[in-house]
Amino acid sequence: MDARFIEKHGRKQFQLYLRPIINDVGHYYVEAETRDETRTDLIINYNNREYLIELKIWRGNSYNEKGEKQLFDYLELKKQQTGYLVSFCFNKNKKPGLLPPAERDGRTLIEVIV
Repeated sequence: MDARFIEKHGRKQFQLYLRPIINDVGHYYVEAETRDETRTDLIINYNNREYLIELKIWRGNSYNEKGEKQLFDYLELKKQQTGYLVSFCFNKNKKPGLLPPAERDGRTLIEVIV
């Protein structure tokens, strides 16, 4: 495999992780572009709930803020209250784990760095 990690690989690995968890109780799919040309990476339907997940490679604070804005905008479009951002980080100075939730306009973004 190529030494570079691209978001597509992260999405596939995350889907492999999810498959046994949501087996027979839900499903997931990759969202196609919407009419306003936005999309999220993964939508999970589990136990009659919908979860919007954005997958990004950590490329610094500025890039991360754009990903957060994209997800908040998508939450508004889909009329959802909570979204999830999974950041794949290879920066040795960045600590993996769950970050404090971000709030905007009554919506919550939960981010984890892996």
